[in-house]
Amino acid sequence: MSLEGKKLVLGVTGSIAAYKAAELVRQLVKAGAEVQPVMTAAAARFIPPLTIATLAKREVLGELFPRAGDAQTAWTKHVELGLWADGVVIAPATAQTLAKLAGGFCDSMLTAVVLSARCPVMVAPAMDHDMWGHPATQRNVRQLQADGVEVVAPAHGELASGLVGDGRLPEPAALAARVGEWLGRPGPDQGSASEALGPDGAPEARAESPGPLGGLHVLVTAGPTREALDPVRFLSNGSTGTMGFEIAAAAARRGARVTLLAGPVALATPPGVDRVDVVTADDLLGAALAHADADVVIAAAAVSDYAPAHATDRKLKKGDDDLVLRLRRTPDVLAALGERRRDGQTLVGFALETHDGEDHARGKLARKRLDWIALNSAAEPDAGFGTGTNRLTMLSAEGARVEIPLGPKRDVAEALLDVVGPPAA
Repeated sequence: MSLEGKKLVLGVTGSIAAYKAAELVRQLVKAGAEVQPVMTAAAARFIPPLTIATLAKREVLGELFPRAGDAQTAWTKHVELGLWADGVVIAPATAQTLAKLAGGFCDSMLTAVVLSARCPVMVAPAMDHDMWGHPATQRNVRQLQADGVEVVAPAHGELASGLVGDGRLPEPAALAARVGEWLGRPGPDQGSASEALGPDGAPEARAESPGPLGGLHVLVTAGPTREALDPVRFLSNGSTGTMGFEIAAAAARRGARVTLLAGPVALATPPGVDRVDVVTADDLLGAALAHADADVVIAAAAVSDYAPAHATDRKLKKGDDDLVLRLRRTPDVLAALGERRRDGQTLVGFALETHDGEDHARGKLARKRLDWIALNSAAEPDAGFGTGTNRLTMLSAEGARVEIPLGPKRDVAEALLDVVGPPAA
């Protein structure tokens, strides 16, 4: 990743994750960027501005109006920064900040810079799981995306509240890599406030050239499934759906008609993609079989292998004894698709392993009648669940082995499609 010569405004807002901003500044500067930090008053309660200023080698800006003794034109700094920057990155971005930006509020130096910016804007939300999933927050996220703002999905993991879920700020190294990838895209893909909107307020799909997948139907599964134990608890896993969503987006950019079967995730639908939301493995099976005639199937969903044998209609109460659960196997969605595969169809699976990865992946490849399987490791840093980056080893039924190196999941998705290619005529 190189950000050599890039000018970045880094906004830091009042989340506990603000402590990660120091390392993010260091990573961005190391990659060659010139970083101008802008902090809200709330952010300064979590990390001293002096720390950020020292790492950025620039004074931290925070106040919109000049202090006594400053030049009277100091209040126009937000305009100057809006013209100076190649990109504005807000990390962490709180729910309050998302709401202000979506509503066009201008009550701080940071919000004034965003409204003045002629460059792309990226936000990396960080907050508690329920705040992130709240309809109001998701509505604000959709509005920002419609305005052309790049939204980095929060990672899954343990939160400051003690809960576990989506809401963590991705690690600084992954964020810095995402910034480099984002600013390195061709102009139109960066998004802009003038992007055309459809009647529902969502961005209209851009007209694409036919592309290498033009005329083909691509089915992608993404995210986790949830299997209910009682009305408030479920068995699931840490998948955020990011990898599958990036694959769906990449296939749409290549001209395919894309159907995305999405488990319960907090991600916006990629432009040009038809989305079907599912919750359980049974839901996913039904939706997958309804689209089983797709030309290319890429099964990136993390399906729960087991479900409670009997879900209760009332919340289970805590007792004195250990709770013993009886589980049943959930349907094997990928195997069902393999059994029904037709001539000329390409079937791709994923294998997330912790040990003996290639042996397990090759076994899955054969058992489920796949053409390719994408192997990644849950034990490898910056790969697997809850990260903005990934690394894959592609194994084919014919014995091919292709390494896709660590990189942003968008780049990994493109590389995967390069490897898999369109179905043979």
